[in-house]
Amino acid sequence: MLATSRESLAVPGETLFRVAPLDPPSAAQLFAARAAAAGTTIDPDDPAVAAICARLDGLPLALELAATRVPALGVRVLAGRLDDRFRLLAAAGRGVPDRQRTLRAMIDWSWELLDEPQRAALVGLAVQPGGATVEAAEAICAGPDVPEVLAQLVERSMVVAERSTAGDVRYRLLETVAAYGLERLGGDQAPLVRRDAYYADLAEWAEPRLYGRGQRIWLERLDLEAPNLRAALDGAVERGDRTLALRLVNALAWYWYLRGRHREGQRSTARALAVPGTGGDAARASAWETGFAIIAGDGGLDRDLPEGGDARARWFLAHAHLHFGDVPAADELVERALAEFRTTGDRWGEAAALASRTKRASFRGDVAEGVRDGERSLALFTELGDRWGRLYAGDQLAYLAEIAGDYATAGRLHRDGLRAAEDLRLWTDVTYRLASLGRLALLTGDHDRAREFHERAMRLAAQQSNRFAEEFARMGLAQLARRTGDLDGAEAHLRTILAWHERLAADYGRPFYGVTLVLAELGFVAEERGDAGLARSLHERGLAAAREIGDPRAEALAHEGLAGAAALTGDRRETWSHLTEAIRLRESARAPLPPAERRDVERAVTRSLRR
Repeated sequence: MLATSRESLAVPGETLFRVAPLDPPSAAQLFAARAAAAGTTIDPDDPAVAAICARLDGLPLALELAATRVPALGVRVLAGRLDDRFRLLAAAGRGVPDRQRTLRAMIDWSWELLDEPQRAALVGLAVQPGGATVEAAEAICAGPDVPEVLAQLVERSMVVAERSTAGDVRYRLLETVAAYGLERLGGDQAPLVRRDAYYADLAEWAEPRLYGRGQRIWLERLDLEAPNLRAALDGAVERGDRTLALRLVNALAWYWYLRGRHREGQRSTARALAVPGTGGDAARASAWETGFAIIAGDGGLDRDLPEGGDARARWFLAHAHLHFGDVPAADELVERALAEFRTTGDRWGEAAALASRTKRASFRGDVAEGVRDGERSLALFTELGDRWGRLYAGDQLAYLAEIAGDYATAGRLHRDGLRAAEDLRLWTDVTYRLASLGRLALLTGDHDRAREFHERAMRLAAQQSNRFAEEFARMGLAQLARRTGDLDGAEAHLRTILAWHERLAADYGRPFYGVTLVLAELGFVAEERGDAGLARSLHERGLAAAREIGDPRAEALAHEGLAGAAALTGDRRETWSHLTEAIRLRESARAPLPPAERRDVERAVTRSLRR
């Protein structure tokens, strides 16, 4: 005997076959067939069709009801109106049971068959858009014997139980059932308040575990909970609960940073700070918000630095300023944070501050000091088991090795960092490591690998909407184009980068440190074309920017460019004056020009000696 039922009949010899929602291709075919029956031919591969099928969870009745609306609305308008699915989806045909005439009637019928604990559990799950662990369900559904109730709802196909990547069971609702559950919530705020409090507690529990050996586990856990955490923040903001909103953003800020969600971090902290009132740690949130704004390219350099807050938030603000190349703004913040870390015994903080000092040393040209701080930072992060920290400290040491011409060490450190970033799915860091390996390939003459690395980095940066990383990779392609004789291609890339830098300078009121290299490369392009006047003008702009930033190596590069422009006009005296000054600056920075980077200087010297 074959029987259909909402749940098991629990009789001897019974064999169950669960009827799952349709898979995406089957759902699209059913939807297209029913739309054709209603008089409209559609393409089942249309992205709007895929969106409709996904939002209706592959439920055959919902798809059939939706298909009847296609002749009047078309698939794109229909897809955009599914938030109002219960009013929109109704059948007009005869001979159809009442419970199948509308989507609402179908779920109403199932709802009426539930008891009160089951209804409470369904509503509790509906306020968690990312699904729930059994612990979250117990805290938020707040009914008796929640695990047993969830098992009953799974049996009745009202709830989906799945194993997460972490191996635990998560419970979720189909989107249509969740929308119905939210309607049934009505004006009852209690489940929402319980949800928001639970996820604030979870975020605060997870936050210290993102620094150290549990980093990967807790990154993945927060990935799963991200929709719920956003919903909790929305709820806190909408209710005007400033303290809870600030608790959430302060606990989640480091997670957002590691995942490269800088704009989300900036927007979320700004929203929490905008909630009226005086509760919560606003100084800490202000530091995070300002740092995210700088890193995301949304301004922030001219803001008053927030007082108070904790040392890690102050360090993050310094980290953001160094990302922009603003060493003076970072100086005091780094040193204050380092002193506090050492006083309180915060070894992670000490390691982070030392890595930032390493980056600062690379700007100032103090390679020896940078290596000392960087090696101490790497040792501390290794001892703590923090893989992001090892990646960060290793990156700074790799850059110093590159300055010194030790490309083997730089390559090893960047490859180690790439493996760690890919394993942790830190896509922002993956982008920078790829571009850095591309630059090393360029310097060692492997042009094919250089192109491959830089193009991969650019694609990934664009996918992440990370303009800083995208232009960093584009610079590598520009340098590759110039080195291989494609001056037009090099200039096209460089003009794009320069326009972006000019917008940054206008927004921030000062140059971003990378502009010096852009101007130098454009100057070399002009020189190689024989345009001494344009080359001189570009290198003079680069020299002015380098002096404003305070980077002696960038100043040396500008003088080397000016030497090339002078050699082009036959002015041997000026050529050697600029080359002498470039040597002096590089010696002061303890960073002589490596052989692989002497091509432009050698061209100037050769041209000068021929005159």
